[in-house]
Amino acid sequence: MSASLRITAELDTDTMAIVDSLAASKGITGAEFAAEAIRRVAEGEADYHAFIQVGIDAADRGDVVPHEVVMAELDQMIERHKSRCG
Repeated sequence: MSASLRITAELDTDTMAIVDSLAASKGITGAEFAAEAIRRVAEGEADYHAFIQVGIDAADRGDVVPHEVVMAELDQMIERHKSRCG
């Protein structure tokens, strides 16, 4: 397990009330709830940035689909959908 570090954050009273209520419902402290929430958001942001980097790397390699091709495919999809609906 990684070493624990301490941070402080200022919260308004409404947010703190929500944290306290949710933490109590989970049987943990507000600090434990906050640490879990921060970890979840941090992991989500890291995953998002990694996902974006995949696209950036593909674009840097020139591995892209031209705009005209994408638009033509979308137009075909729209037409197929219209014919099913109407």
